[in-house]
Amino acid sequence: MNPVPRRSFLAAAGLGVLAGVAGCAPGTHRPVVATYLTTSYDDLYPGVEMFLGRARELGGFDFDVFPSGQLLGAEELVPGMLHGVADVVLQTSSYVSSSFPILGSLELPFTTEDFDRYLRACDPDSEVSRLINQGLIGQNMRMLGGMATGFEYLWTIDKPIRTPEDVRGLRLRVAGEIEGETVKALGGAPVFLGSAELYQALERGTIDGMMSYLGTVVSRDLQEILRYGTAAHFGAYTVDAYCRNDWYEALAPRQRHALDEAGRVLFRDGTAKLVDVHEHEYLPAVRDAGVELIELDEARLRPFRDAVSAVHERWRALLGDPAAAHRALQLIRDA
Repeated sequence: MNPVPRRSFLAAAGLGVLAGVAGCAPGTHRPVVATYLTTSYDDLYPGVEMFLGRARELGGFDFDVFPSGQLLGAEELVPGMLHGVADVVLQTSSYVSSSFPILGSLELPFTTEDFDRYLRACDPDSEVSRLINQGLIGQNMRMLGGMATGFEYLWTIDKPIRTPEDVRGLRLRVAGEIEGETVKALGGAPVFLGSAELYQALERGTIDGMMSYLGTVVSRDLQEILRYGTAAHFGAYTVDAYCRNDWYEALAPRQRHALDEAGRVLFRDGTAKLVDVHEHEYLPAVRDAGVELIELDEARLRPFRDAVSAVHERWRALLGDPAAAHRALQLIRDA
């Protein structure tokens, strides 16, 4: 039984573009690819194009591609895919890890503060990714590969965050439930908003700041408003290519191989492009705008780690498989 709610994605079924798409078997229509990402994400969208290019090259796919939420909105992508509206979706794990909790293993705060180790854990050929797919396949979903977006920082307007006490009472925007639990564990109030609403929410004082990776800040010009960023591993997520496992298994071997290779390109080349854009464009833009980036030493990090330990416990309970939870976190720390 599929545990993912239909939510509002059913409204998309009225679009004429869906005629003949939902419910079709592989090979009877052009595969549909959907993402909510826009071309304004200079760090992420090139990886999407790399993924599609590799799949076309090796598998002969002739995709119908719907970016920028043209077919399905951010929260509708995976439910829509599982109900046959799209065949492949590119989505951030933070939107779906509450329904697929094994994905949360790569989102938890302070599992590792070594980004290179985190990257090795995200590799589609890693033991971590294999364990994640074992969990997803039981829900008829497969992760083909994904980009690691970098660690999520805490960004604020009026005051810097140097201790957990500084978070108390702040309204911080989050994009997923694990992020929300992290903010609550630190004493803040999580606010769920789409990234398109952030500039106005910050400008009006509806929120005091946000938890996000660097790309959200620059792609939405939020460095014009934000004044502080506390740089630590408060969270993380990946931008993954997902498909239904039954759809994948029904493809010809050449096409399955092409999608697997495309997933590796998304991870390897897409992440490399993202890191390059962050280092040479986004970080300079943030610094040039006068945002103060606060680095925490080991002594200052320890209270944050202690505070968010409850987030790890809640994730273990949500997963409901203590052995898998322990193995996933150990594999990430040993990657």
